[in-house]
Amino acid sequence: MTTGIGSAQADMPEAPVVESGLGSAPGWMGLAGGLAGLAAGGALESTGTGALIAVGVVLMLASVITLFGLTAVAPGQARVVSLFGRYLGTMRTTGLHWVNPFTRRRRISTRVRNHETATLKVNDADGNPVEIAAVVVWRVEDTAKAVYAVDDVTAFVAIQTETAVRHTAANYPYDARTEGQLSLREHADEITGKLSAEIAERVTLAGIDIVESRITRLSYAPEIAQAMLRRQQADAVVAARQRLVQGAVGMVREALESLDDQDIVELDEERKAAMVSNLLVVLCSEHSTQPVVNTGTLYQ
Repeated sequence: MTTGIGSAQADMPEAPVVESGLGSAPGWMGLAGGLAGLAAGGALESTGTGALIAVGVVLMLASVITLFGLTAVAPGQARVVSLFGRYLGTMRTTGLHWVNPFTRRRRISTRVRNHETATLKVNDADGNPVEIAAVVVWRVEDTAKAVYAVDDVTAFVAIQTETAVRHTAANYPYDARTEGQLSLREHADEITGKLSAEIAERVTLAGIDIVESRITRLSYAPEIAQAMLRRQQADAVVAARQRLVQGAVGMVREALESLDDQDIVELDEERKAAMVSNLLVVLCSEHSTQPVVNTGTLYQ
């Protein structure tokens, strides 16, 4: 299987086995048979006859072996059953079961689990160091893969999650530089969607189902945080100025059009330019303007 964002790829082998169901006898039958055998064996031993004592010992030994076949399956758990190294199947039905006493029954949790990565320092797509952490919600979907495809399924999920977080953070900038560009800070939903997809592909080998993943921490690294804050503030000031100028130009245009439509006063091009200049100064200035009263004519 191949996965990746950008040019990076990870090749995963195929899982050796896939999960299959396993039939079992009711546990009460094995329990009743074992207890009855123990009682019968004890009764034979109490007779004092050599042959009967031998039969009783054998019967009690067989009953003890029978009781070893009892297997309890709790809610949120499953039992992966194998016999002499061969996978037989998985028991998911809760309750008491009886299986071959010589089988190996591995308990594995099928509950939903969380894993939160440590805070990782990664260079984003622009080369700026950022600190990022994520939490992933997962559960075992295929118990056979979880047991036989990897050594430790919990450690496997942890390592693959950290790898996916690093890879995702390295493929996107912290802040977008162009219109429509995905960024870690501004497009959280899209980024977490891609992160979930990559983690899911990486852990499919182990039979893991990714329920959800979220970025829990995202910031510039301390060594560049102040510089980036000043740059963000400068960008904000420039954007505010641009918005202010655009609004002022629109107000001036409306004022001139209103004067022309209502024939309040006729202005030549020179006076229109002066009016535009004065209005832009008033509207764009950060400080209160001081009015100047003209006591002469319009042109003096």
